[in-house]
Amino acid sequence: MEGLRQRQSKTQFPVAEKRARRLPFAIFALPLCAALLTVASSPAWSQAGGAAPKNDKPAAAADKGNVQNGKLLFTNDGCYECHGRAAQGGVGPRLGPHPLPLTAIITYIRQPTAEMPPYTAKVISDAEIADIYAFLQSIPDPPKVDSIPLLK
Repeated sequence: MEGLRQRQSKTQFPVAEKRARRLPFAIFALPLCAALLTVASSPAWSQAGGAAPKNDKPAAAADKGNVQNGKLLFTNDGCYECHGRAAQGGVGPRLGPHPLPLTAIITYIRQPTAEMPPYTAKVISDAEIADIYAFLQSIPDPPKVDSIPLLK
């Protein structure tokens, strides 16, 4: 009888250990899923079928953004290191030529969910983000595949 109790107690601990190891993942996964659902269900995201709308100017601050200052900030603040000099993407995602709405960009810059470090208002102001946004909007579309001679 004593041997049976010892075997039962030994088999119960591995199950508890597995549950304890899964708990931190569950705590992390729930907010991540909620954030992804929030972004995916936003009107701007669903309107364009998963891509940013082409003619979307969501905030008045974007109209007042300075393109030249935005380009300078994009370089000086190190955005190009992950997103590429023309915001074409690299380690980080593509940001141009048609960026997400300004409010979504500000929210993500302040509270990123991936590997990007957070940038507080002390590091970069909303006006500076609006300048960077104006720069992102000014990036021209890439040439059409049909217009590239090497690809014909």
